[in-house]
Amino acid sequence: MTANGNNKLNVAVVGGGLVGSLEALYLAQRGHRVSLYEYREDIRKTPQVRGRSINLALSVRGRQALKGVGLEDQMVHEHGIPMRARMIHRLDGSTYSMPYDARTNQCIYSVGRNYLNGLLLKESEKYDNVQKFFNYKLIQTNLKNGSLTFTNTATRETVEVNADLIIGADGAFSAVRKEMMKQPLFNFSQEYIEHGYLELCIPPGSDDGFQMPPNYLHIWPRGQFMMIALPNQDCSWTVTLFMPFKNFKNINSEEVLIEFFEKYFPDSIPLIGKKKLIEDFFAGSPSPLVSVKCRPYHVKDKALIIGDAAHAVVPFYGQGMNAGFEDCTLLDQLFKKHNDHLASILEEFSTMRWRDTFAISDLAMYNYIEMRDLVNRPSYKLRKALDDFLFWLMPDTWVPLYNSVTFTSMPYNQCVKNRTWQNKVLTVVILFVCLLVFLFLIYTRK
Repeated sequence: MTANGNNKLNVAVVGGGLVGSLEALYLAQRGHRVSLYEYREDIRKTPQVRGRSINLALSVRGRQALKGVGLEDQMVHEHGIPMRARMIHRLDGSTYSMPYDARTNQCIYSVGRNYLNGLLLKESEKYDNVQKFFNYKLIQTNLKNGSLTFTNTATRETVEVNADLIIGADGAFSAVRKEMMKQPLFNFSQEYIEHGYLELCIPPGSDDGFQMPPNYLHIWPRGQFMMIALPNQDCSWTVTLFMPFKNFKNINSEEVLIEFFEKYFPDSIPLIGKKKLIEDFFAGSPSPLVSVKCRPYHVKDKALIIGDAAHAVVPFYGQGMNAGFEDCTLLDQLFKKHNDHLASILEEFSTMRWRDTFAISDLAMYNYIEMRDLVNRPSYKLRKALDDFLFWLMPDTWVPLYNSVTFTSMPYNQCVKNRTWQNKVLTVVILFVCLLVFLFLIYTRK
């Protein structure tokens, strides 16, 4: 069954997280009947899960997606905390800032994961054509005929569902993608990096305000590892330590932990507090970081995967949520373009999207090196200053890589191509200048 102007689809969205709940809204706006299935309880009724990042960086791609369902202003102006620059913390405790966009002063926004997910779910309650099912674990799928079997983890009841379209938005370890992997010509790869992450917290100050300047993403770059902090709406900070697992393993006592922080992050200790640092560090264990690449994203006109299910990325470019939200924007455009004809929509989505998701995956891997190490190097600072100057001089021609990824909706793959072109231009210019200097030196010696 396909849909046209008079015939609406029954769509099963597997995964009620950020991307799944947003996609449900887009489909509901088009009048389709949406059933949203989530393995966990309703996030609005459960406490924050430790170890899962509680705040995220919202940038232009995500904002555009939220605008499409009428929620951008509420997230940005009522809830989001603007971060206009990186605040770099040196070993001696001194700091300096590096603006994200010195020319137009654009910024990214720190938003709460639970708040945003809850807002999307609440918005879906405005639509009679959306039904939500929590505690539903997907146990069996037949993608070709659109059938799904769930177990209700609360009642142990087994439920069978049939849908015209299955959309898997069930995360990096997607059950829908697992079924897709059985299909011919499906390519899949995943990569765990040797670094894990562990979350700490800087509480509000004694006056219930921020202990650090709030409109920054704070970074403690230390070469092979780093720590970052994002502001929360309650004036606390979510602090994330990224480090090789072997380093985490070596911190096996309270004394070793305090000695480690006194050596590498001394200015953070009075902010966190020694007691809280010890409690938070040993309360959990470091979590792994995985990157997933696969293609195609669809099976005939019956199934599609989006978000982390299709392209999980490491978090160092702040584009995981934004890329997933952009999937929803692009899908909505394709639904309009092809008048709800599924075969055309799914085929074009797979064809157009994979190069961009592969590109942002690679960029995210690279940006970890930049954040933990390169930001301290004179060569990096010189290149950033040069990029900012050329961007000011030629704003329509020379857009720095970070700006194009974060503050435009330019396809990720095109962002990479632009950077490659910029590198070639600068190489030619530098060689030309060197040649002129060489010729000048020869001329002056005569």
